[in-house]
Amino acid sequence: MQRKQDLPQKDCVQCQRPFTWRKKWARCWNEVRYCSERCRREAKQQSTPRRQVHD
Repeated sequence: MQRKQDLPQKDCVQCQRPFTWRKKWARCWNEVRYCSERCRREAKQQSTPRRQVHD
């Protein structure tokens, strides 16, 4: 069994915090960019321009 300190780490592109490899990311670790679903959603919202309502 590996210790958590020995697992690979990356920095989240949204919050800039380091996060550690998880077993569910074993097949797609190279594509993982965000530490959580929350960061992924926030990044998506920031890149999408919001519609403005005009009266």
